[in-house]
Amino acid sequence: MAGPLKTIALLGATGSIGGSTLDVVARHPDRFRIGALSANGRVDELLKLCARFRPDAAVVADETAWPALRDGLAALGLGTRALAGAAALEEVAADPANDTVVAAIVGAAGVASTLAAARAGKRLLLANKESVVLAGDLLLQAARAGGATILPVDSEHNAIYQCLPADGGRQGVRRLLLTASGGPFRGRRRADLANVTPDQACAHPNWSMGRKISVDSATLMNKGLEVIEARHLFGLPASQIEVVVHPQSVIHSLVDYVDGSVLAQLGNPDMRTALAYGLAWPERIDSGVAPLDLAALARFDFEKPDLDAFPCLGLAYRVLEAGGAAPAVLNAANEVAVSAFLQGKLGFLGIPDLIQACLDAHPGGPADSLEQLLETDAEARRLAGDLIARMRRP
Repeated sequence: MAGPLKTIALLGATGSIGGSTLDVVARHPDRFRIGALSANGRVDELLKLCARFRPDAAVVADETAWPALRDGLAALGLGTRALAGAAALEEVAADPANDTVVAAIVGAAGVASTLAAARAGKRLLLANKESVVLAGDLLLQAARAGGATILPVDSEHNAIYQCLPADGGRQGVRRLLLTASGGPFRGRRRADLANVTPDQACAHPNWSMGRKISVDSATLMNKGLEVIEARHLFGLPASQIEVVVHPQSVIHSLVDYVDGSVLAQLGNPDMRTALAYGLAWPERIDSGVAPLDLAALARFDFEKPDLDAFPCLGLAYRVLEAGGAAPAVLNAANEVAVSAFLQGKLGFLGIPDLIQACLDAHPGGPADSLEQLLETDAEARRLAGDLIARMRRP
């Protein structure tokens, strides 16, 4: 029996995670319905989704897009409420009508609504890694206070979640091993990366992702953010969290136990597996992902990450050691750097250089409230912007 229908607020519906979520939901109309959808400003795409899934509410984060959303919903004859702005995102995340929230807004923009869902005691499918990187302690405090269940959707953290003891304890765990594909530039030396283009950086060999996340994968910052995320989600120190490059992207992560056992979660590289697991947990349902053909794979390869060519991973370990708001500085500087790279304002190797310069110049400070963290985030963004302007000046 499927049980009562779960109502889902999908924050970030027009991105790749949003599309995968809706694919799983559409396969199980007896289990799930969409209560709310959000997008940043892609109104036409959001309207198409509203026409198909008929949510109770639709939200655009960009308030200037609200009239187009309102008029578009009316033209479709839908009773969906049109909402806009950050406060509206928090409203639908906390709405009692929605028992499940998929937090898939990319970047720091998704933090406040993720915290709202945690405070409201939701089943929280966490795809917004910045919520943990920027405000991990606050998120876990909110989840404990509100009685929320956090189910990580990143394939690596979802894999670890599945491989940890069923009672939620950490007894006997020696290490968490996060796997990394190595991205499109695996095996290249630092000198080979000076002139790579945004399109080359976004050509991920295994996963279909948005451009920002694809660049993070190419620099290994995505893995660095995941190390910080794992530290918070699983309560182990950085010394017990390691990264191993696994180019096939079939083993999504592993847990090493003190008795010598290593448990791994395997599957084809498709986010629908993790999303289906989170949506139906503790049950398992069809995700639409093809069965894994081990014989066709023939081999698994593993290697250590090259921190000289890809120093972003080392910078993530650095901010974990520093603590406080240092991860917020890292995250903000990275977002600015990646945006500049995608716009042709910064070279690929300029991304880690800019982040390191921001970390050297900004101490981070306390992380006692979201307001403090957002202030640090804003300061780091201004600093990164100033540094880029100086770097571009003849």
